[in-house]
Amino acid sequence: MDYNKLPAPERLQKTAEAVKERGINVIVVNTKAEALAKIKEIIPDGAQVMTGGSSTLTEIGLDDVLISGNHPWKNLKSAILAEKDPIRQSTLRKQSVLSDYFLGSVQAITESGQMVIFSGTGSQLPAYAFSSSNVVLVAGAQKITPNLDMALQRANDYSVPMEDKRMKSIGRGGTMIGKWILVFGIVLIVIEATGWLIESLGLTLGRLLGDIRMRGEGWRLKSHQLKERFLAKMLAILLHQLRQFAIV
Repeated sequence: MDYNKLPAPERLQKTAEAVKERGINVIVVNTKAEALAKIKEIIPDGAQVMTGGSSTLTEIGLDDVLISGNHPWKNLKSAILAEKDPIRQSTLRKQSVLSDYFLGSVQAITESGQMVIFSGTGSQLPAYAFSSSNVVLVAGAQKITPNLDMALQRANDYSVPMEDKRMKSIGRGGTMIGKWILVFGIVLIVIEATGWLIESLGLTLGRLLGDIRMRGEGWRLKSHQLKERFLAKMLAILLHQLRQFAIV
C-alpha cells in the first residue's frame, strides 16, 4: 500500500468537512513554506514553545528556526537539552507539557475527522490531550485514511517502522507503540501537501472512539460493539509489537 499518496481534492475536502462537523476549524495550505509561515503567524511573541519529536516539523523548517534562536519565542526544548543534570532535565521535560504552545504531529487522520497519535514513551501525549493551552499538530495530507482501522494500520505498518529507523540512524534505541491517543475534538488548522497544521486554541476535549457522551453521572460509552472492535484491533497491534521484540 502506498502510504505517501496524496488524496484527491474531493477526498481532502470531505475530510476537512468532517473535521469541521466536530466543531473544528480547518484551513488548507499547499507548501512547506506556507505551513511554517502559518505557525509563525499563530504563535505570539514571547510565548513558551515546546515540540514533540516529529519528522514533519523538521521537513517544514521549524526545528531549524528553533535551533537558530532566530524567533521571538521561549524555546523550552533548548533549555531541556542544555541542562546536564539528569534529575533537573527530567523535571524540565515534565514541566514542558504546560507550555503555551506545544507542537508535534499525528500518524493518521480518518475521513471522519479522527486523529491517531502513537508514542514510544507518551511524553508528548499530556500536552495533546489537556495540559498545554494551545496545541499545533502538523501532518501531511497523505495521512488521510478511509477509516479508523486503516489509520491504525498506517501507524503500525508505516509510521512506527519509519520512526524506529530514524531514531536508530541518530544513535538512539528506536521506538515502538508504547502509548496512543485518539483526538476527536480540538480546534484545527489543516495543511495540505507537506503537512496539515492543526491548532488547538484552548481546552481539549478528547472523546474515545467518537462514541462517548458526557452525562451527569460521568462518561458513558454508547456502543460496546465499537469499543470491543477497536480494542481488539489495538490488542492485535500490541501483540505484533511484542513479538517483534521477542517478548512473547
